[in-house]
Amino acid sequence: MTRAAAVPLLLLLAACGAQKDLTPVAGAELPPPPYGRADRPTAEELLEPTPEAMPVRTVELRRQSEEREDDPFDLPPEH
Repeated sequence: MTRAAAVPLLLLLAACGAQKDLTPVAGAELPPPPYGRADRPTAEELLEPTPEAMPVRTVELRRQSEEREDDPFDLPPEH
């Protein structure tokens, strides 16, 4: 079997894994609840990214060049 044929075969093999609900390993448990929360978060809640991990882009891209405003913090380097 050539390498060119092996790569797609390995990718197909890797994509056919079983999908089921996540559970802790036998003998292990989920982390304790965060401060101020009475119940423990589920595995799905722990895997959900926080807003800090996936921020929403709020800046509109510029479509044409514009003059820059004066920046008081844009100082020349010190010698």
